[in-house]
Amino acid sequence: MYSEDELIRQAQAGDKEAFCLLAQAYERRIYSLALHYSRERYDAEDLSQEVWLKAFAALSMFRFESSFYTWLRRITINCFLNHRRAKSYRWHSQTSESASSEDLAITNDAGSQARVLESTLQNQLVVEKVMQALAAVTPQQRLVFLLKHQEGMTYEEISKELGCSTGTVKKSVSRTIAKLREELGVNEEPESYMSCAAAGILR
Repeated sequence: MYSEDELIRQAQAGDKEAFCLLAQAYERRIYSLALHYSRERYDAEDLSQEVWLKAFAALSMFRFESSFYTWLRRITINCFLNHRRAKSYRWHSQTSESASSEDLAITNDAGSQARVLESTLQNQLVVEKVMQALAAVTPQQRLVFLLKHQEGMTYEEISKELGCSTGTVKKSVSRTIAKLREELGVNEEPESYMSCAAAGILR
């Protein structure tokens, strides 16, 4: 099996199959980010396709100075920022995927299955409320929030990518978290809450 670097070099040499293998490794992650940002499945598909088209066109310029995903994420951010239809988006709540058969088949005990199902339904309700809360903030604030709490980027990395100050990024994240806490009725400190909710839910 080829390493990622080998696939990149093959793709740079014109091997489309190698590029497809690279895309398969990250397509779900890119789509998830696009979906949470755009709030519409069709728009997320369009954005994702745009990302991959631009990545394919620019692949010859990849110089292995960063990880492939870091480079790909930079293209993704630019696609989001350049997207002209942001102001016309309408919100549709997104829920997490229902529990898989594997999750529900962990045990034959009916009580355990019921607890798993109850937990899954509770998670779906939380996800829906989080998505509704994110709908109330601006596309820029939503993007900053996703980069911080879904992608795990630092404030400095985000400010560099978006061309704004670190203080502006921190203020944006703080306002979004305040909105989430208000919608969800959370009393914990913002950072301790988001470390749990954003990392475990917004994926």
